[in-house]
This record gives sequence, structure tokens and C-alpha cells, in this order.
Amino acid sequence: MYADKLFLDYSIPKTLQLKLSGDWRIFSALPTVDEVIAHFSAHPEVENITFSVSENIEWDSGLISFLRHVTRESENRNIRVNLEGLPQGAQKLLAMALQVSEKIIQRPIVHEPFLERVGAQALRVTQSTLSLLNFLGDIVVSFARFFSGKVYFRREEFITILQKCGSDALPLVSLISALVGIILAFIGAIQLRLFGAQIFIADIVGIAMVRVMGAVMTGVLMSGRTGASFAAELGIMQTNEEIDALRTLGISPVEFLVLPRVMALVIMMPLLTLYADIMGILGGFVISTGVLGLNPVEYWNHTQSAVKVAHLWIGLIHSFVFGIIIAVAGCLRGIRCARSAVAVGEATTSAVVTAITCIVIATAIITFVCQVLGV
Repeated sequence: MYADKLFLDYSIPKTLQLKLSGDWRIFSALPTVDEVIAHFSAHPEVENITFSVSENIEWDSGLISFLRHVTRESENRNIRVNLEGLPQGAQKLLAMALQVSEKIIQRPIVHEPFLERVGAQALRVTQSTLSLLNFLGDIVVSFARFFSGKVYFRREEFITILQKCGSDALPLVSLISALVGIILAFIGAIQLRLFGAQIFIADIVGIAMVRVMGAVMTGVLMSGRTGASFAAELGIMQTNEEIDALRTLGISPVEFLVLPRVMALVIMMPLLTLYADIMGILGGFVISTGVLGLNPVEYWNHTQSAVKVAHLWIGLIHSFVFGIIIAVAGCLRGIRCARSAVAVGEATTSAVVTAITCIVIATAIITFVCQVLGV
């Protein structure tokens, strides 16, 4: 028993008086309700509970929680509780706490039939596909209006988006691309060293970076960086009803918001991919000549002879497609976002996942087509 805080007095017949003193704040050691309940069981003759509070008491919600449990237990045992001895503030807070009913809401578990779940999922997929096709149609119409000079959007905002998609992404693209080139060089050295053909590391790094890896790594980075940013920006605008305001003013949100973002990524992705190719080849060059002991001139000559113009064009085609995918995924998830903070986060996550998934699928398709065409 905490004698310095709680004292139980049975001097009055059939009455238990709780004398409270000391520190009753929530972070201090407080008496447990079980101790008081034990006294209820030991003294079944108790019919009333009163309180006496010392002048030096310090309390907060810890005291209210203790009194609430004591009062609830007293009601269950048909014991009357007199709160007059408590401070006025504690009485008001305790009265409010006692008004809240403790009800555990159990939601019924609904077992949907298998065919019903399959049908609902099919309807959701169909609706999502139609929404995507409708959005792509709006973008195509916007591009047609752009080339005819009928599209309205702010040129200053377009320049800002170009900067965010381009120069602001250079440090991250530099780091990741150089590391990918280093990794490719080390991986190639593991097998080529067995045949004494380490010089062909230049071929592996050069072709892999220019043909696929530069575009893929840039696409993944831009999905997490720019695609998520597009989804968050448009999602917040949708939540704040700014997109509805544009429609009310007769301005197409696709033309005013989506078109400049798509154009910015389509323009900057090939340039970032070229930069990523250079950084990846440079990373492989540094490791191959500085760690693996290859001749720099020979390495450079092998890179020039291995990397063909066809490889460069294939990489640029990858980057062009990836730019469209990232921009469409980010803008679609943002402009279709529900009006809540949670929905904005979900839209951002969905944009990144959708973009990366589509990048992998597009890479597989382009690679298969190139293999069939013998490119």
C-alpha cells in the first residue's frame, strides 16, 4: 500500500473513506485499483465511499483514471460513491469520464462467396482499365491541341518542372549510375578472370549501361523521386478542390497540370539516360583500370568498338517509354486521388509501384522485340 498517497479509513460505520495525498500524476508510481478492490472483498459491509484530499496533492489524468476505475467497481458492487471531497476540477473531469460507455464494437465477419469476390475484382480491373484509357485519350487530345497552339499552361511552371526533373536529379543519377557501372565491372571480372579475358569487362559495362541499365536505373530513380512528387502534388490539389476549381473556370486539368509534366519527363529522361550511361561507363573504367589493373587506353578502345549506335538508340527508346510511364502513372494516381490525407499517401505509393512495375514489363517487351528483330 502507498501510505504516502492513499490511506483507507473505516472509522465511519459502513463507509470507506479514501484519503489521497502526495503526487498523483501519471508518470509517478500510483497505487493500483486492485488494492482497493481487495478491500471491497474483505469488507462486504461497506455501502458508501467518500474521499478526503490533502492540500499538498498534485494530480493530473493519473488521478482521474484511478478514480474512474474505483467508481466503476463500486457501481458494480452497489456501493454509493460521494465525490464531494474531491477537487472541483477532478469532479468535473471524472463526471465526463464516467459518461463515456465502454463498448467494444465487433464488426461482423462477412464471408463473400468466391464467385462474388472474383466478379468484384473483375469489375475493379475493368473500371481501372477504362479510367486509364480515358486518361490516355485526354493526354493524346491535349498533345494534339498543343501542336495546334490551343493549349494553355504556365510556361514558368513548365520550366520549373523541367529543372526538377533534370538538373535537380543529376546528383542522385550520378551516384547510382556510377555504382551500377562499378558493380557490373566486378561481376564481369569474376567470370572473365577464369579465362584471362578481363579486357571484355569494357564490353559488358558499355553495352549493359547504354542498352538497358542506364535507362532502367534512371527510370526507377525517377519513379521514386519525380513520379511520387507528381502524385503527391496533384493529390493535394485534388484534396483541396483546386482541380475542381480549374474545371469550374473552364480549364482542362489535363492540359494545365498533366501535359507539362508529361512533356518535361519525356524531354529529360533521354538526357538523364545519356548522362547515366556516361557515369556508368566512367565507374566501370575507374574500377577496371584502378583496381583490376586493365590498361586505360585498351579499355577505352574496347568500349568504343563494343558500343554501337543501335545500342544507344535502344537505350533512348527505353528512356522515352519510361518517361511516359512515370509521368502517366504519377499524374493518374494524383488526379484520381480521393479527398483525404491518407488517400494522398496511398496515391503516392501506388504511383511508384505502378511505374516500377510497368518499367520492368516494358523492358521485357522491348528486349523481346529487339531479340526478334535481331537488333
